[in-house]
Amino acid sequence: MSNYSNYTKQEMQAYAIANSIKENQIVIVGTGLPLIGASLAKRVICPSCHLIVESGLMDCSPIEVPRSVGDNRFMAQCGVQWPNVRFVGFETNEWLHDEDRMIAFIGGAQIDPFGNVNSTCIGDYHNPKTRFTGSGGANGIATYCNTIIMMQHQKRRFIDKIDYVTSVGWGDGPGGREKLGVPGNRGPLMVVTDLGIMKFDEETKRMYLAYYYPFSTPEMVKENTGFDIDVSRAVLMEGPSEEIIKTIREEIDPGQAFIKVPKEAPSKPVEKEVIEEVASEKSLA
Repeated sequence: MSNYSNYTKQEMQAYAIANSIKENQIVIVGTGLPLIGASLAKRVICPSCHLIVESGLMDCSPIEVPRSVGDNRFMAQCGVQWPNVRFVGFETNEWLHDEDRMIAFIGGAQIDPFGNVNSTCIGDYHNPKTRFTGSGGANGIATYCNTIIMMQHQKRRFIDKIDYVTSVGWGDGPGGREKLGVPGNRGPLMVVTDLGIMKFDEETKRMYLAYYYPFSTPEMVKENTGFDIDVSRAVLMEGPSEEIIKTIREEIDPGQAFIKVPKEAPSKPVEKEVIEEVASEKSLA
């Protein structure tokens, strides 16, 4: 008999993603956890949301989990197949008409307190320690759309000054986007990690902890953040129901393309697993 009570950290993250999506929103997704979370939102939480991908596929509802934004499994269950240039025009038009119905998911290797994201390189741009694939469509998305940023919560990722700004967040704070010549009425809404959900203060535009999970604590978030973060406003987010986990495992990602399912009930609860992982990371720091 399947055990749907032993949800994983990734499943909690996908559930948090799904809860961040509202009815009738247009949601730009890629693959991986954002797609799992957005698919969960469309099936269970807010069926009227519309999923689109930067390859130009609109109003997607894939039966199987696609592996890329050009996957036929996306194409087979979408409303229209646009060329990519029309997708770019569509996201820009949403801003030009001051619509507030579109959100987008992006990720990266580093993030600073104001939500600026680096997905280009670690170290000096001209002589990097590590070179990543770069922006893809994320820079344009971060310019013209409100974004939700996906990140694993590690001190080496959450740092005061990132090595390269690939996708602008709130710049250097209030008025930062305008100084850079990008729309000030767009920007990052939240950061969803494996330890909690961060939002941005309305006045300072600085990141703070809004929600933590049943297996994490505000103290764990502080310990794994490389800059000072306010945790005084944090509240506990309840975990997903067994029905939600069953939907993820049996309908959305039955092949475990992006979320690996425990073969047996874990011998220790996920709370203890996370605490041990954090302790291990601290010992290696």
